[in-house]
Amino acid sequence: MEDTCVLDAAPGADTPSPTGVPARRRLIASSLATSIGDGIYVPLTMLFIHGLTGLSLTAIGTGLTVAGLSALAFMPVAGILIDRFGGRRVLIAVLALRAVGFAAYPFVDSYPAFLTIALVVAVGMWASSPSQQSLIGDLARGAERDRLLAWDRSLRNAGMGCGSLAAAGMLAWNGTTGFIVAAEALAAVFGVAAVLVARIPQVRGDAKPRDAHGGYRQVLADRPYLLLTTANFLIAFGYTTQAMALPVFLTRDVGMPDALAGAVFAVNTVLVAALGVPAARLTARARRTRTAALGAVTFALSFAAFAVLPDLVHGADALVAVLAVAALYTAGELVHSAPAQSLSVQAAPDHLRGRYLSVYQLSWSICRTVAPMLLGFLLDTGPWHLWSVLALLVLTGAAVLLCAERSLPAHTNGLGARTPTV
Repeated sequence: MEDTCVLDAAPGADTPSPTGVPARRRLIASSLATSIGDGIYVPLTMLFIHGLTGLSLTAIGTGLTVAGLSALAFMPVAGILIDRFGGRRVLIAVLALRAVGFAAYPFVDSYPAFLTIALVVAVGMWASSPSQQSLIGDLARGAERDRLLAWDRSLRNAGMGCGSLAAAGMLAWNGTTGFIVAAEALAAVFGVAAVLVARIPQVRGDAKPRDAHGGYRQVLADRPYLLLTTANFLIAFGYTTQAMALPVFLTRDVGMPDALAGAVFAVNTVLVAALGVPAARLTARARRTRTAALGAVTFALSFAAFAVLPDLVHGADALVAVLAVAALYTAGELVHSAPAQSLSVQAAPDHLRGRYLSVYQLSWSICRTVAPMLLGFLLDTGPWHLWSVLALLVLTGAAVLLCAERSLPAHTNGLGARTPTV
């Protein structure tokens, strides 16, 4: 019989965690395993599926788009399930779902089978974030919750980097062998992650059905939270730029070699992984809305710097300048990410946390769905248009955050406190 931990503190209170250090470490280990899997799969999605199924890239791209949009429609259901059964149980289920999906990929023998598995994997991917953040909300409170979220972010970046290196090694195998190995490795990684979460003791919210009175009507009537979600949607374009638009800009407009453009991404990943927790600690005593807005403004400054790079630097000097601007961009990410994520969790009422976080996750998901089309159009238009529009988007997001500050509850936007080490 599993141990059950009880949550008695008021929402937002800076109280001791209802679980011990081992439970938090299992959650972090699970997050690291999941991010390694994402690092293997996300950068090589098209090649991975093409190598396993032999389908055309057009068919794969269309299928992934259909699966992704269908998975978005499942998000409201995911929120209901989290509120009904708890983030822990839903996270176990979606991790197991991803493990089954990847294990089945080598056996795909038709397009309908591919669409089915792609949908299973997409649902697991989109539902992982709100269920995990809901579980973090159950395991810790107040400033300790911020600390756990910071560790989660940092190790996710480290895991993505390790996963990308592992993917490169698997591709060295001849024929489809490397892709089969990757598929089974992914199934094993997500299976291990599910087992780690299953070993976390239950909290009382998981032990019995939750009171979800109000449902999505309460979420949609919560103006401050919708402002936070809108701000995140706008600022999220700053995050998608790095993977989708920056490599094209650096190679086409700045004239950098492809390998060096990839190095910029690697530098960002390493810095975020190494500095995520210290940055969260430094910003913990400031108002979360103002710190997140400062991060968005720093994004905008880096975009302005990128816009003038092609006219100011050339040759060997370009690499130094690009790395300096990339460091400024990374500073914006470090300053924004911790308080923004904390706001999304702290502002969600305990009994409706699943629904709230599912709505917030939609801001990321819709941005990632729209971004390829918007960024592609802006890249064709010209670098000034690209960086100007992106700067305008993130600055608007910063302004929305400051507007939300006035109506947020005190504990949501309050000062941090010293917390135990994870």
